[in-house]
Amino acid sequence: MAVNFVERIDDAVPLRHVLLSVSDKQGLDRFVPELAQLCPAARFYSTGGTFTALQTILGAAARGRLTAVSDYTGQPEMQGGLVKTLDFKIYLGLLSETYNPAHAADLARVHAEAFDMVVVNLYPFQQTVAKPGATPEMARANIDIGGPCMVRAAAKNYLRVASVTNPADYDGVLRELRSTGGALSLQTRFELARKAFAHTAAYDAAIAGYLENRTLEEVRSVYRFG
Repeated sequence: MAVNFVERIDDAVPLRHVLLSVSDKQGLDRFVPELAQLCPAARFYSTGGTFTALQTILGAAARGRLTAVSDYTGQPEMQGGLVKTLDFKIYLGLLSETYNPAHAADLARVHAEAFDMVVVNLYPFQQTVAKPGATPEMARANIDIGGPCMVRAAAKNYLRVASVTNPADYDGVLRELRSTGGALSLQTRFELARKAFAHTAAYDAAIAGYLENRTLEEVRSVYRFG
């Protein structure tokens, strides 16, 4: 018999664990310090260039509150940074329904944290292919894999996870956190999920459109095939 956990879902979710990985770092220097101030118990997890930027942005406050994803997962990044966040502990933290005792047991089993918010924007594919002289290899290198996966997982679990994909939404998120004492409502999580799926859909459509307009000869001219 199915168990109904709906009545145990909180409308307002306080931020305790935030996962950040952004290509567009616009506004991060204002958003994260205020986020840290409004949510004093929150910890931040990040990768690559975003982690380095957050070390600078948070300064001394980073100690004890900022963790590299590779340290959290116990897995170093793939050479070239091709695999950073595609890890069981990350997706357990994004997709787990913490009000479900079985999911809570899974989190405890691998010492995973339940992420309450994901701040992710994607590799600049559209901007890259719009540049004069952009090659198929430049386009291929800017096809984001981990970013869309994190965005979709967070957005799917909007019942408790906020998915922030656009720096233009930082002000609105901060405004609500100020008014609630550090929590985000179901309404906001739902609205952010709508935007997140629209964002990844447009991103995939741009990639599909680009490939549709390339020829095999163009691809062969860039690479050497045996």
